Amino acid sequence: MKIAVIGCTHAGTAAIVNTAKLYPDATITVYERNDNISFLSCGIALYVGGVVKDPDGLFYSSPNQLAELGVVTKMLHEVTAVDAANHKLQAKNLKTGEEFEDTFDKLIVTTGSWPVVPKLEGIEMENILLCKNYNHSNTIIEKAKDAKRVTVVGAGYIGVELVEAFQMNGKEVTLIDSVDRILNKYLDPEFTDAIEDTLTGRGIKLALGQTVQKFTGENGKVTKVITSKGEFETDLVILCIGFRPNTELLKGQVDMLPNGAIIVDKYMQTSQKDVFAAGDSCAIHYNPTGKASYIPLATNAVRMGTLVARNLVRPTTPYMGTQGTSGIKIYDQNIAGTGLTETSAADDGLVVEAVTLEDAYRPEFMPTAEKLLLKVIYEQATRRIVGAQVMSKVDLTQSINTISVCIQNNMTVDELAFIDFFFQPHYNKPWNFLNSAGLQALPPVDVKVKAPAMV
Repeated sequence: MKIAVIGCTHAGTAAIVNTAKLYPDATITVYERNDNISFLSCGIALYVGGVVKDPDGLFYSSPNQLAELGVVTKMLHEVTAVDAANHKLQAKNLKTGEEFEDTFDKLIVTTGSWPVVPKLEGIEMENILLCKNYNHSNTIIEKAKDAKRVTVVGAGYIGVELVEAFQMNGKEVTLIDSVDRILNKYLDPEFTDAIEDTLTGRGIKLALGQTVQKFTGENGKVTKVITSKGEFETDLVILCIGFRPNTELLKGQVDMLPNGAIIVDKYMQTSQKDVFAAGDSCAIHYNPTGKASYIPLATNAVRMGTLVARNLVRPTTPYMGTQGTSGIKIYDQNIAGTGLTETSAADDGLVVEAVTLEDAYRPEFMPTAEKLLLKVIYEQATRRIVGAQVMSKVDLTQSINTISVCIQNNMTVDELAFIDFFFQPHYNKPWNFLNSAGLQALPPVDVKVKAPAMV
């Protein structure tokens, strides 16, 4: 069996390693257009901020390690065309310029995503950078050395992590986003309001609800960001606006979402026989809504990549879908969320209710009993849990993994009230805070006693 793999980051590495182990007699060729593989891009802010000193730890595989499994990795090779129906591809050696054709029995597409780059005046100027891969991170670190003022455009996870890293390194930091709340895709206002207060309290300037219109500069180097509401002097700009699936190679050959994300079935196969896909290039089944959605997360990618290998020859292990579970640490706050927010549920047309709990995470008689903020969102008609968020100075983020399992299994908020959780004063209260949220959401019981019928 001849297997070709395009792209080698999270999903690609998982697919390749597992395929090589499951099918030791297969011929596996990997095409990677970069000069490195398997970079953990979620660690960029830690690397930029100096928390991670040795970037080698951000790579979890290498061409040599894949070679030990019998895999041929063609670095700095770009696949320029794919003929999915006829099992052929065209590739180019980026070092020599050589172009050649290859064939495959099975194709695994793990081409990932690429940052959204808006067409704005001045965007080609020096010191306007992207934040996606290892080379980007090294450029950011190098450019930041001489930058006093740093502007980050985009207030998602990466943007917020970067402004924290830059502020802790003594920079004057501005965070710009066209939406009026940071992290609006992940958290509801109760959480983002508190996080925004934390950021501004550290001297970070928030420029929310305004759109970048152009960049101006001197001698080809950016000095100012112009928005719909003002202008901001800067020495360095990092664009973190979002990502698009990198799927041009299969356009018109397989089914896709309007944004270009490849649609796969529960066995990771595309609409084209023998062509599989995984990771940020794909749409994924989103359990809270039951629809195919674009949720580019490393956790989704490694699961999907592993499943590609298991299902390459025959349908074996179906994907269970995702809740889009994620977490972030911002200064001393530990934050996590899963499923829909109350805001996104409304956008998806779901009629939901929510219960919000503010409480000490363990008994107040303990030496410390930090507060937590928990919100659980559930469908009004069915009372099915569809999302949750938690925030605390104590790391309680694993509770969101518990809620993720609840969503996965279609549990109701009423069932959440009575799930069996252990009690130990070091860790929680007799009613775990997840139980307490469920209890708070319980409907009242009709205790009226009906009079006996008259005979």
